[in-house]
Amino acid sequence: MRATCWLLVPLCCAVAGLAVAAAPIVWSFDGDAPDKAPTGFSFGRTGQGGPGKWVVKTDKGAPSGGRVLAQIDADDTDYRFPVAVADAPVARDVVLSVRCKPVSGKVDQACGLVFRYRDADNYYVTRANALEGNVRLYHVKNGQRKQLASWNGTVRSGAWHELALEAKGDHLQVQWDGKRVIDARDKTFPEAGKVGLWTKADSVTYFDDLRATIP
Repeated sequence: MRATCWLLVPLCCAVAGLAVAAAPIVWSFDGDAPDKAPTGFSFGRTGQGGPGKWVVKTDKGAPSGGRVLAQIDADDTDYRFPVAVADAPVARDVVLSVRCKPVSGKVDQACGLVFRYRDADNYYVTRANALEGNVRLYHVKNGQRKQLASWNGTVRSGAWHELALEAKGDHLQVQWDGKRVIDARDKTFPEAGKVGLWTKADSVTYFDDLRATIP
């Protein structure tokens, strides 16, 4: 089975030392086998409870028109955060986005992006929650989550949304459905790390078209 991502060809070239416009790495999951974990990803869990179950599903309504990556383990342990992390790239500054659909959950209906990920206990995460109607930014250090910023607004269950972020040095910005909702600064994790996806508690969530652009 072919890999789940590809590197798009840049549309411009370096001239006289000027920076080349970066091309995104895209994971559409359309090339992965249904009901199996995608290639190129590793999995972990922050907190307690089950480890999570990440599998590729077919969803005709997905933005890519094909398959999605789904977290389907509905363990309702409250302090439980399953993560799916891309094996590459490793980046400090990154623009990251994903389409996500909260499907179900009584405790939470969350979809999140992790970045500067070191391990399951140390990373940044921004997440949206359909039950709470908010988007938040956290750092997780030594397994303990600390909120850095929050925005209240519409997060619909059963609908596709776009969650995006830009990390540049200590400047962290988050967008929800194309609108900037968080602008914060934090120096907890200044080094490069991996990127990936995140859920909470009993959230069953679908993800599609994960994109990472390294400036």
